[in-house]
Amino acid sequence: MPKPVIREEHRRRRRPTRSGTVLSDALFVDAALRLLREHGSAGLTARRLGLVLDCDPSALYRYFRGMDDLILAIGDRLIGQALDGWKPTGEWRADLRGVGLRIHAAYTAHPQAAQLTASRVSGRPNELAADEAVLDILRTAGFPSPDTVRIYHAFIDQTLAFAALDAASLALPQQSLRSDEDMWRSTYATLPAGAYPRIAEAAPLLASRMTTSAYPTALEMLLDSVAAQRYGLGGQESG
Repeated sequence: MPKPVIREEHRRRRRPTRSGTVLSDALFVDAALRLLREHGSAGLTARRLGLVLDCDPSALYRYFRGMDDLILAIGDRLIGQALDGWKPTGEWRADLRGVGLRIHAAYTAHPQAAQLTASRVSGRPNELAADEAVLDILRTAGFPSPDTVRIYHAFIDQTLAFAALDAASLALPQQSLRSDEDMWRSTYATLPAGAYPRIAEAAPLLASRMTTSAYPTALEMLLDSVAAQRYGLGGQESG
């Protein structure tokens, strides 16, 4: 006989673990974020989750279909943190800027998790809320649906791509990160002007800018492009 299907709410444990913890999907996400921060992606295993939560490793499968499902939940948590407290102002440019900077900041606050989740599509509530918010900002501003989708695509992919790039740097061992940053001062700043005239000319500016994220600048460039389309090349816009 086939095994009976157990409803999801009945699969989830309501009795406390040995340490008195009542398990939940949120607790698994909390524990996963901690493991990723402390041990990187290699440290995110069902066994380690069981140790952190004082439960059998198999308890994970009462709440998630598997480790990949947990990773999607982690990504949705990051987006939820980005949206927490955000409210639209009615100014499309300010609102897009705000959402973009919030998402980028939420991901780079958890660089190891960002590397696993920035390229994923979860279809979970916070992700859907973010997508709905960005599309609504653009449609309310008067963009036709085809333009709205095109701009949304560029906006969200740019945001997540920079989040993944910056997270990869932040996840480096401190010694490697300092070495990369020092390269702009120790090598680029000392290149001979005869062989590398443009690098030598820009060296002081490169040393100060290249150790920071380019996302805010890239975001403004994207918003400038959207504004040019919205108002015309010579038009004025606020926000």
